[in-house]
Amino acid sequence: MDTNLSASAKRVQDALNSFGVDCRVKELGESTRTAVDAANAVGCEVGQIVKSLVFRGKESGKAVFVVASGANMVNEKALAVLIGEKIERATPDFVREQTGYAIGGVSPVGHPTPLTTFIDEDLLGYQELWAAAGTPNAVFALTPEQLCHITSGQVAHVKK
Repeated sequence: MDTNLSASAKRVQDALNSFGVDCRVKELGESTRTAVDAANAVGCEVGQIVKSLVFRGKESGKAVFVVASGANMVNEKALAVLIGEKIERATPDFVREQTGYAIGGVSPVGHPTPLTTFIDEDLLGYQELWAAAGTPNAVFALTPEQLCHITSGQVAHVKK
């Protein structure tokens, strides 16, 4: 176990441990802020990167969390149909408030409270995925099954 993880990366590792999944957070020397950066840093396809995106219900103000393939754009109209209200992109402050992380390092786990979560069905087509771990240079590998387990998300068709 890496005891030299930053506080945010350690929070992700602790959350992973609490789910009983065998995933290890790695802090890299290069940025993993974008899906392309992350894929280059870990040596995988862009589609294997788990993009963690936060939207906000226009009427309810509730956070909607989407984990999408790094190769895909989210179809916001389809997402609005799934949640039953129009959505808007979240502000950086709202993202931090809801997830506990800054944009560029939002992890699919370790949020202050559970979020309504949707999982891009395309992620299930890979054997290995890579997700952000709390900072713009921290990541962890996981399987699609582990992603479904740790997020309790609903698998859906969310891509454009």
